Amino acid sequence: MAPALKRLRDALAHGRFVSYQPTSLQVRGGNVTSADPQGIRADLVLLREHFDALITYDAVHGAQAIAPIAAQLKFRALVIGVWNPLDDAEVDAALASARKFPLLVVGVSLGNETLFAQRSTPQQLGALITRVHALAPALPLSSTEPFHLYEKPAAAALLAQLDFLLVNVHPVFQSWFRQATDATAAQFVVNVAGDLARDYCGPILIKETGVPTAPVESGYTSARQASFYKELAARIPGTGTLAFAYFAAFDAPWRATDATGVPGPAGPHPEEAHWGLYDAEGHPKPVIEQLPPLKPH
Repeated sequence: MAPALKRLRDALAHGRFVSYQPTSLQVRGGNVTSADPQGIRADLVLLREHFDALITYDAVHGAQAIAPIAAQLKFRALVIGVWNPLDDAEVDAALASARKFPLLVVGVSLGNETLFAQRSTPQQLGALITRVHALAPALPLSSTEPFHLYEKPAAAALLAQLDFLLVNVHPVFQSWFRQATDATAAQFVVNVAGDLARDYCGPILIKETGVPTAPVESGYTSARQASFYKELAARIPGTGTLAFAYFAAFDAPWRATDATGVPGPAGPHPEEAHWGLYDAEGHPKPVIEQLPPLKPH
């Protein structure tokens, strides 16, 4: 097994992942306000008490500061996300961080739901993965999509190129969610992971799952978020072949009107602002109370 892939498997087995976007980053009307290092440091100092592994979404817009700060704070692992994998400058920024912090960066995700949002095609992503593998042959590569896209025959060639599988599995987008128990919702995630494992032999990291904490009228509460993760953690304790990330680190109010594709009708999606384990000001929600603090490894 390649050393970098071994570090990834070790992180899946022994780390606690959280999907992280800096609180100082904002996207409004298509205009990006970049994250600042001070804000990133404050975020990561707060997260480090309960998490030692990060998955990010962007390699630019201030995200260049994440790897050095995470290394200083002794995070175990970092999977760098590339939001636009067709942007050579962003791919180069991700690879630069991976080269500079080889013991921290355990993988790169080339895109987040780019197929789902029709911002790319399986053929384009496959060609990109081939090119990036040539540039960084020791670096584990993946791409992130909702689970149902990975189950389609058209994804088979792409799956064969991935060193590990990053996947989004959201029970809340299933028609039965509001009537289901949290145990049922958690078992759904386990079942999806099992289905994927039959077609994919590498490590699987569930990048997004969980329950937003608002609006209440849609069935979302902080109590249900905490209960869901308690059930999921009991079912997926983390091994070198399967683990999950808590999603997301912080609430992001701007995401309620973000242009990112969300299942369902177009328009505002207020729940998108409330996925955090912490609110936008860094106050912990009840789910944090059930996570034992972590010591630096």
